[in-house]
Amino acid sequence: MGVRRTADGRSWLLVHPRCVRDRAEDLEEVRAMIDAGELETAVDELRWLLADCSEFIAAHALLGELAVVGHDVPLARGHFGAGYQLGLQTLRRGGMPAPLLYSQPANRPFFAAGRGMAGCLAKLDKWSMAQEVVDTLLRLDPSDPLKLRAMLDEIGSGGLPIVELGSDCVESSDESSDESPRSGGST
Repeated sequence: MGVRRTADGRSWLLVHPRCVRDRAEDLEEVRAMIDAGELETAVDELRWLLADCSEFIAAHALLGELAVVGHDVPLARGHFGAGYQLGLQTLRRGGMPAPLLYSQPANRPFFAAGRGMAGCLAKLDKWSMAQEVVDTLLRLDPSDPLKLRAMLDEIGSGGLPIVELGSDCVESSDESSDESPRSGGST
């Protein structure tokens, strides 16, 4: 795996190994299996793809998504983490070039793995680690196309809506001591 500048020179791309490019069709078949509800078969196919091509970030990310569907957050964290770490290691070897934009199709599996990883870490109450992943992804693509900040806010609030208070609202000192993970307080 490597990294190179885009043709216009304005951003960077992850360059996936040949085995990933050669298996793009197989990944589409897996997505069709998932759409048809054949989740166990899809998992088996993804494992087979990874056995032949361990740097297949999109396959790691899909296994993470399937683990989330199965309500196995620790397993999902492992799959998302494998994909995220593959991309991050490649970027570190390349000097952490930025911007690395989500809008580039070659970069999307890395961002999907990172988003999934951050979400799992937050659900496992590993807030500082989740924030570190989000911060890294936002340094690479500051436009936040995957709404990473909002995702952490939603997980931190337990799905309750986040209400922004205007300057005309006054809180008592008892109410202002909220120390939720979302507010940056200690946990």
